[in-house]
Amino acid sequence: MNQWIVASMQPPHLAAICPWEGAADFYRDMTYHGGIPSLAFWKVWYKAQVMTVQHGVGTRGYVDSETGELVGGSETLSEEELAKNRVDMEPLIKAHPLDDDFHKERSPDWSKVTVPILSCGNWGSLGLHLRGNTEGFIRSASKEKWLEIHGKEHWTVFYAKYGVALQKRFFDYYLKGINNGWTDTPRVLLWIRHVDGTYKLRAENEWPLKRTQWTRLYLNPVNCSLNGRPIKTERNIEYEALGEGITFISEPLLEETEITGPLAARLFISSSTTDADLFLSLRAFSSDMREVHFYDYLDPHTPLSHGWLRCSHRRLNPKLSKEWRPYHTHDRIEPLKPGKVYGAKVELWPTCVVLPAGYRLALTIRGKDYDYGGPPAKTGVFLMRGAGPFLHEDRPTEIYGGKVKIYGGGKRASYILLPIVPPEKNDIEMKKVDWLTELMK
Repeated sequence: MNQWIVASMQPPHLAAICPWEGAADFYRDMTYHGGIPSLAFWKVWYKAQVMTVQHGVGTRGYVDSETGELVGGSETLSEEELAKNRVDMEPLIKAHPLDDDFHKERSPDWSKVTVPILSCGNWGSLGLHLRGNTEGFIRSASKEKWLEIHGKEHWTVFYAKYGVALQKRFFDYYLKGINNGWTDTPRVLLWIRHVDGTYKLRAENEWPLKRTQWTRLYLNPVNCSLNGRPIKTERNIEYEALGEGITFISEPLLEETEITGPLAARLFISSSTTDADLFLSLRAFSSDMREVHFYDYLDPHTPLSHGWLRCSHRRLNPKLSKEWRPYHTHDRIEPLKPGKVYGAKVELWPTCVVLPAGYRLALTIRGKDYDYGGPPAKTGVFLMRGAGPFLHEDRPTEIYGGKVKIYGGGKRASYILLPIVPPEKNDIEMKKVDWLTELMK
């Protein structure tokens, strides 16, 4: 699944890795978003991209256009033999709804990742790839690591002159010993995204950005607004869990505003049932109230960010949790008492956008996947409606189809935490990456 580019040679280093739009945490990145099973992708991807190249498909499989050889090897096995030699991943994943040893043995131990790393993510990879790139950069033990985040489709930048040059320069330095000045490359390279679909490369020192102004926008259930301050008196608003949910929207921005980094929400909720699945989408609207969409990864109508949480999985790991990235244990199920109010923190995946003055931010909360509202776009075998192929199924309506209340104000001031980046320049000189910017001209 991961596009891991791994090369091994003789000194100066025996190995270096470039996880390009890679997933890392088998539970949180790939199979259970916030504890909610996400298997729609697996059902299609496994059959289309694993079984078709399984060793033994032989003459029934594809032929490599470069080598002329069968991609599944020269041996041709029967369908019965092929079935015996593989594992059906969907029921196996379903059998492990918590983050147990099954998931842990398929996820990295970051303390053991010490080789040089170039971690390259995509702003639009909501539901599979982006989180692995940022988590790997933050948590890996390597002292020689770089983070790059780009945009556009899943396949574009990897094969572009820029992407190829970036990878080769990294590997040339570490594996061939070519003194090409790689270590002068800023530790973080971000392609800053604009609402017109353009990107501008910017160098940074760290992730999240040190100069981030962490900003809370509070939910007002009375008029479904987002505000800089909570209302004084507690209020709530109810929605049908499997309906359209509630959208909280801000006033028009007074000035151009950049949002770059990880996000989180602190919500107070109650459910009419013993559980509730929360699907959060951060959205942007133009001054004439048209929603801003991006064609990133695979889906042409993605919003700014998605976040998910099954409320019975609300328990946090206090050692790993940050205000800007809550980290849930997913090691137990703690059902809700119908009607009782609970506090829950929700991780939303990182984002980047520069919004012009007059634009608005919105947070939609509901109990099903985001849908941009227009006709689906077909990408390969997938039909895209704004959440890519990473849809969530297997949710009994008697548990997840009840009514949910969102609370705000008073002692139950729900909010979303945004990474606002001030307009002042950082102290990184872009001349250190002139070799990259030249490639983009």
